[in-house]
Amino acid sequence: MGQVLTLEAAQAWREAQRALGHTVALTNGHFDLLHVGHVRYLQAARALADALVIGLNSDASTAARKPGRPIVAEDERAELLSALGCVDAVVIFDALTAEALVAALRPDIYVKGGDWNRPAGPRPPEAAIVESCGGRVVFLPYVPDRSTTAIIARIRALRDE
Repeated sequence: MGQVLTLEAAQAWREAQRALGHTVALTNGHFDLLHVGHVRYLQAARALADALVIGLNSDASTAARKPGRPIVAEDERAELLSALGCVDAVVIFDALTAEALVAALRPDIYVKGGDWNRPAGPRPPEAAIVESCGGRVVFLPYVPDRSTTAIIARIRALRDE
């Protein structure tokens, strides 16, 4: 079972992992209304390294990026994520991007979903930081029809029936 850490505690945890020779993967997101797409993604991310840390957007950063959200509060989202067997640590962050978190933790592997790997699409702002620290960026395939947005739409449709 993982743990919810402050940034300072996560940095110490990261250094302990490095001292043990373990590779660390980092991913980040809102993870609002945890669903099977999230779990499959996190399991695949964990399979890439010895340990997985999640940067979790705080309630404030989620609200700034996704109007009307989050549905589930940050402390509950963090607890749910840390209970997953594939997750070693969760760090809540307030920024709109995970750049500062990535710079602080310097993961060996930075994992993003396939929606960030479109040929003409934007590159994750954190990618250059990861690469400058000697890490690599890995894009996992996007799982269609598995999203919080789709779940919310389905709930609204059921309500309106």
